[in-house]
Amino acid sequence: MGNRLFQEAKKAVELAHSSSGNNRQGAVNRAENALSSAFANSTLAEKQQLHQYQDELDHIKGH
Repeated sequence: MGNRLFQEAKKAVELAHSSSGNNRQGAVNRAENALSSAFANSTLAEKQQLHQYQDELDHIKGH
């Protein structure tokens, strides 16, 4: 079945990546919140993937 919070975080990061303009900041904020929630309830392997998603968000915020 998988970790629902992990899946939501993944989708939120994908949405932030594909967002543009005024929508991007809101999508990034939602993704950061989703990552935070998922991190607290994840396995070690999931946490490693969540760190990669956070790196993606950091890259998005830099542009």
